[in-house]
Amino acid sequence: MMPLHIAADPYAWPHDGQLEPATTALLIIDMQNDFCHPDGYVASMGYDIDGARRIIPVIAQLRAAIRAWGGHVLHTREGHRPDLADLTSLKLWRSRNTGIGIGGQGPLGRLLVRGEKGWEIVPELRPLADEPVVDKAGYSAFHNTDLQLLLTRTGVRRLILTGVTTDICVHSTLRDAVERGYECLVVADACAATVRENHVAALNTIATEGGIFGATANAGAVIAAISREDAVPNARFG
Repeated sequence: MMPLHIAADPYAWPHDGQLEPATTALLIIDMQNDFCHPDGYVASMGYDIDGARRIIPVIAQLRAAIRAWGGHVLHTREGHRPDLADLTSLKLWRSRNTGIGIGGQGPLGRLLVRGEKGWEIVPELRPLADEPVVDKAGYSAFHNTDLQLLLTRTGVRRLILTGVTTDICVHSTLRDAVERGYECLVVADACAATVRENHVAALNTIATEGGIFGATANAGAVIAAISREDAVPNARFG
């Protein structure tokens, strides 16, 4: 197989040109009603959710391309136990200082609580039967979850990250992944933050020192690369 790269910044990704579906996973981070719906948790704090809404069709298109290519697709979902036993006092205090607070009653049910409507993934990106969902109580998708096990079991070595928010859950997951030896690509137009400047800064940080946390690219570049005739499909999670 000829070397296969995605046009990215600051380097063509992956670095060795060994882009293969069997070892690559698309990670869709926290695309939930609480982060993307006008009645959700983020909106209750007074933040603009337009960015989160705009990336939904981009992620949907990217997911379709990854699936057609044969790559893996996983989702993450942030939320707490109904009794809030997994919620730290600091996180609860901070959330209450900025709005209703985690566990408080909102239009979509209790905010950021598992099983509530706000906790559910947006309908446009609802996971398909063979797409695992990793539930988490923290920011990184690796913290106290089975994500590492799922990736190890299937031989995934490269992650394509999308979702919200760029500077918090996406970046926390990215940094954890890099520490674990994964090569990561963050899709710039498939991520969003509550503050535009934070989104830009988070992306710029990735490219520091020649790509200290990997690389960034637009969804179009990813789709163009994996749609090439020599990008041979392979098996997904099953």
